Amino acid sequence: MVDRISKNIVIRFLGGTQEVGRSAIAVKSGETQILLDYGVMIDHEPGFPMHIPPREVDAIVLSHAHLDHSGSVPLFHIKSKTPVYGTPITFEITRILISDFIKLSGYYLPYEYIDLQNMLNCSESQKYREPFKIGDFQIEFLNAGHIPGSAQTIVETDKKRLLYTSDFNVMGTRLLNGADQSYGDVDAIIIEGTYANEDHMERREVEKTFIEKINNVVERGGTVLVPAFSVGRSQEILCILAAHHFEYPVSIDGMAEDVNEILMRYPGFLRDPDLFMESVHMADWIKGWKDRRMATRKPGVIVSPAGMLKGGNAVFYMSKIAGRSENAIYMVSFQIPGTPGHELLTSKRCIIGGKMSTVKAEIEHFDFTSHCGRAQLLDTVRKAGSDTKIFVMHGAEENCQELSKSIREEMGLEAFSPTSGEVFQV
Repeated sequence: MVDRISKNIVIRFLGGTQEVGRSAIAVKSGETQILLDYGVMIDHEPGFPMHIPPREVDAIVLSHAHLDHSGSVPLFHIKSKTPVYGTPITFEITRILISDFIKLSGYYLPYEYIDLQNMLNCSESQKYREPFKIGDFQIEFLNAGHIPGSAQTIVETDKKRLLYTSDFNVMGTRLLNGADQSYGDVDAIIIEGTYANEDHMERREVEKTFIEKINNVVERGGTVLVPAFSVGRSQEILCILAAHHFEYPVSIDGMAEDVNEILMRYPGFLRDPDLFMESVHMADWIKGWKDRRMATRKPGVIVSPAGMLKGGNAVFYMSKIAGRSENAIYMVSFQIPGTPGHELLTSKRCIIGGKMSTVKAEIEHFDFTSHCGRAQLLDTVRKAGSDTKIFVMHGAEENCQELSKSIREEMGLEAFSPTSGEVFQV
């Protein structure tokens, strides 16, 4: 049980409000202050959350490895040794993602590899459903169903309980079980609003269409490029192909291979470890440029980062596959406006060989989301009590405002779309 301290919870939003990126929330009760995530905004130049002095932070609780949640945490390890709590697989994937981020954006970053290593040295691995103490708080992780190791966080004093969903998905996928929603009574929910204005197709229907179209392309002699995020999406696509007994060559490339190796060491975080092992053994792991060139010359499927075609080996594959009508490019990740992937979907054009070109290959988008849709977000809020306060973040400005408005009007709950720097008491 939590110590009988009888303190309310004070929440200060530092980033990720009315935007997607740099998620960061300071939560304080009594003498203890923690951070829920401390991410970065990925842009031409990285954007950071509001500053908070490391000496005022007792610990950082990391929901998952994606950079918009983890990318600023090393700032607390330049001169400090702030403890960081997360699942063990989260720290392994974070090491890969932030290392790559430093490699690509180091000129703009105020930290270096040594600070990332210091952060990992301060990591405290925790399991789902096993509460742990940080000062005046009791913390508990619940599976979020978003990427392997992702967690929803319950923050509790003897008086109040706060749920931070972070990014979550209640729909089970071939790779992961859906989010654990056994929350119990909570006084406040901080919920994402990424898809506050959109619902998703049923997963198995998307899978069925995806497999049918891939088979059609390969059987006519074409090659299918699937640009996919390295963490989660690439592995899910491999699992889908294995589950449907896809009989043609499958290649996997880039950082997705490193993530495969991590997941092989943590089968307990996967829905069907046997299917995952079958899928990674079914695929040809690309080891160099000779393998890449060979993969483009035979009918089959190539799964490769980057999911938005913003760098990664998928750019090379585009140069070989985009110009032939028998081929296909199937986008399976969310495409942020302004990225090459978004340009491809909206105009069927992409930069190839240094110039903007019309793509002749078949282009289609499949909604393999790792986030809840509108109906699932509202269903989650309906589980709350009549006095629960709702805070919507991690979404476009209009999405956060629309979801909080719907919650107020449809459920009569207090619901807010905070801005950076706003402070609330629960």
